[in-house]
Amino acid sequence: MASPSPCTILFFLFPFFLIIFVASARPPFACAPGGPATGLPFCSVGHPIKSRVKDLLGRLTRAEKVRLLVNNAAGVPRLGINGYEWWSEALHGVSNTGPGVRFGGKFPGATSFPQVITSAASFNASLWELTGQVVSDETRAMYNGGQAGLTVWSPNVNVFRDPRWGRGQETPGEDPKMAARYAAAYVRGLQQPYDGKHGRTKLKLAACCKHYTAYDLDNWNGIDRFHFNALVSKQDLEDTFNVPFKACVTEGNAASVMCSYNQVNGVPMCADPNLLKGTIRGQWHLDGYIVSDCDSVDVFYNTQHYTSTPEDAVAATLKAGLDLDCGPFLAQYTESAVTKGKVTDNNIDAALTNTLTVQMRLGMYDGDPSTQPFGNLGPRDVCSPAHQNLALEAARQGIVILKNARKALPLSTSHHRTVAVIGPHSDATVAMIGNYAGVPCRYTSPLQGIGSYATAVQQKGCMDVACQGDQPIGPAVDAARTADAVIVVVGLDQSFEAEQKDRDSLLLPGRQQELVSKVAMASKGPVVLVVMSGGPVDISFAENDPRVSAIIWAGYPGQAGGAAVADAIFGAYNPGGKLPMTWYPQDYVKKVPMTDMNMRANPSKGYPGRTYRFYTGPVIYPFGHGLSYTKFSHSLIRAPTQLSVPLDGQKLMSVNSTNPAQRKVRAVRVTHARCDALHIPIHVDVRNEGDRDGTHTVMIYSNPPAGHSAPAKQLVGFEKVHVTAGGQVRVAMAVDVCNDLSFADANGVRRIPIGEHSLHIGELSHSVSVSLRL
Repeated sequence: MASPSPCTILFFLFPFFLIIFVASARPPFACAPGGPATGLPFCSVGHPIKSRVKDLLGRLTRAEKVRLLVNNAAGVPRLGINGYEWWSEALHGVSNTGPGVRFGGKFPGATSFPQVITSAASFNASLWELTGQVVSDETRAMYNGGQAGLTVWSPNVNVFRDPRWGRGQETPGEDPKMAARYAAAYVRGLQQPYDGKHGRTKLKLAACCKHYTAYDLDNWNGIDRFHFNALVSKQDLEDTFNVPFKACVTEGNAASVMCSYNQVNGVPMCADPNLLKGTIRGQWHLDGYIVSDCDSVDVFYNTQHYTSTPEDAVAATLKAGLDLDCGPFLAQYTESAVTKGKVTDNNIDAALTNTLTVQMRLGMYDGDPSTQPFGNLGPRDVCSPAHQNLALEAARQGIVILKNARKALPLSTSHHRTVAVIGPHSDATVAMIGNYAGVPCRYTSPLQGIGSYATAVQQKGCMDVACQGDQPIGPAVDAARTADAVIVVVGLDQSFEAEQKDRDSLLLPGRQQELVSKVAMASKGPVVLVVMSGGPVDISFAENDPRVSAIIWAGYPGQAGGAAVADAIFGAYNPGGKLPMTWYPQDYVKKVPMTDMNMRANPSKGYPGRTYRFYTGPVIYPFGHGLSYTKFSHSLIRAPTQLSVPLDGQKLMSVNSTNPAQRKVRAVRVTHARCDALHIPIHVDVRNEGDRDGTHTVMIYSNPPAGHSAPAKQLVGFEKVHVTAGGQVRVAMAVDVCNDLSFADANGVRRIPIGEHSLHIGELSHSVSVSLRL
C-alpha cells in the first residue's frame, strides 16, 4: 500500500491505569435511534443482510453511490449515514499508517508486536491467531472511541521472493505454504467471526489480504512498482504467488483482497478480470470486497497508460471486479463513465453490494454500537498488561540463534557481570518496530534489557545504521577490551529497506562489518552478534570468525524487543525460532535481477532459481535454520509406506477418450482425484535430550519423484511443541496429498506426481509410494 507521506512515529510512555470509558462515545455510524432512517428496512437487524443492502441501494442517488466507491466514503446525511474512512492498518498492531487510525487522547498508543517476518520465525500458528485477536480487541476499542476503522488492510501475504525487497519484512517469508497458514491464522484472529441472524456470519473486524499478486518489487535499479510488468508463468502463479491469497479467502474467509500496482503479463492487476472476478470471486468465492492499492487506478491510467480515457479506466476496473478505490479516481470519473456508456448503474451497484455487505456484517448499520457485541471494549483493553506480555512472548519466539560456537550462549550473570553493548542498534527503539507500525505502548531497548541482567556499558561504535565516514569505533573497541562479554547489535532499518526502497546489497551497511571485526579482535570474553533486520544479510565474515562466539537474528522484534533479546542471551528464555527465508551470499544478487520473476532455475542461462524450493546454490543460512540451547531428536511412530490416490472415473471419462485406468500416468490432475480426506498420517515422537526446557518446530519436507518440474524440496507441514528437559512429546500431523504433494505444471494445472515421495523430518527420512486406483 502506498504511504502518501512519511509517518512521524511518536514515542509515548504512559502508566497503566483504568480509564472510565463509555462505548457510546462513538455515535452510531448509521441507523441511529430516532434518526431519519428509523424504521427503514436497511436499518432492520431482523432482516437478512442481502435484503437490507438491496433496500439501501434503492434509496441512493447515482451521485451518492459514486462517493461510496472510494476509501474516504462520503456520508449520506438525509439517510443518517456518516462518512467512513476504509483505510486502517493492523499489520502487527494498530497502525496509524492509514488515515483511519488516530492516536491521542484516551488512546495514546497500542501494543506493537514484532514485525511479521519475526513472528513468522516462531512457526507458531496459534501465536499468529492469538496476536490477531489482541490486535482485533485493540482496533475495536479504538473504533468504539472514534479513533479507528473496522476495515483493516492487513495482512501482507506476498511471498518473500527476492532478498532485496524492502517490504519483505512485512511478509511471513519465502515459503508459500507457510505464508498461507500465517494468512489464514492471522485473518481468523483479526475477524473473529460470530453467528448473526439469518445464518449470516458477522465480523469483529474485516481483514484484507494484500498485495494480489506477484507484487514484490518496489524500487530497484530505476524500476518501480508503478511501472513494473511482472512476467509470470501460469506455473509460478499457481504454485507460488497465489497460494497465500487462496488460503486467505478459502481458509481464513478474509473479507477483502487488495489488488497491487504492478501489471501481470501486461495487464494491471486492478483491471484484470481473470485474476479478480475470475479467480478471487469465481474460483475462491470471496465473500467480501476487492480494493485497489492506493491510487492504483490512477496509476494504470496516468502512469502505465493502459487506457486512453479516465472513463475507460473506470470501466476496466469495475468490470474486472474492483469494488473500492483507495484514491479519488472513481469518485471523479464514474458518473461521466456512465454518461458515456462505458459502465452502467448495475456495475456500480455490484461493487457497492460487496462493500455495504461487509459494513453490515461489521454491525455498522445496527444502530448504537454500545449495545452490540464488542461494544464494551475501550481504553482499558489497549496496552493491557496481558497484551504487552504477549508482545514480549512473540518477540522471544521469533528470535533465531544462527551460531553458538562452543556453547557460548547463554551468558552467565555470575561470570559476565560487565557487558559492553555496542552497535548502531544498541539502544534501538523505533527501529525495532519496523514499518506499518503505530505508536507503541512503551519501548524496551536492547541496552535496557541487557542492563537488567548485567552492568551494561554502551559504546555505539556506529552512530547510525549507515555508519559512514568517521565513527567512534575506537571507544567501542576499548570498551570491549575491559568487559566480561560483548554484545554487538547491528543490522538495517527503514532507511535501507522499506516501502519504495529495495536494497542493492546484502552486506551490512557502511563500516558495520569493520566495527564487528575490530571489537571481536579486542574482546577478552565472548562476542555475541545480534542482527536486527527484515531481510537477510550476508554475515559470512562473522559466521567464519571464531572470535564471534554467537549470532542471533532478532528481526524487528517490536516494542519489547530489547527484553526478548536479553532474555535469550542470558538464558531466561530458550529460543526456538527458525529462519522463514534463505540467507544468500552477496554473489547471489549479482546473478539475479529483481525483475526476473521465474522461481525455477535455468542452468543454461546461469539463473540459479529462487527460495529454498528451487535454489540449490550456496547459502549463508538455509530456510528453517535455527539452534537451541538443548537438543531434540525424532522418532517416527506412524507413517504409511504406500498410498493409493482414488480417481474420479467420471471426471476422467469426460476428458479422456481412452481407458481412465492409465497405470503409466506419472502425474494425475488434482481435479481427477477424490481428494476428500486424502491424507498421509504422520506421528512423530520428539525427545528433548538436553537439560533445558525448550520449544521445537517439527517440520516435514517432501521431495517428489524425479522427472517433474515440482519444487526440489517443499515444506508440507509444521507444528510447534514445547518439550521439557528429558521429556518426550508425540506430535500427530497429516500431509494433505492433493494440496501438499501436488505441483503446478506448465499450464498451471495442479498434478500429483505418481511414484516414490521422500518425506524428511529432522534427521529422519521416509518414503511413501503413491499409486493410482479407480
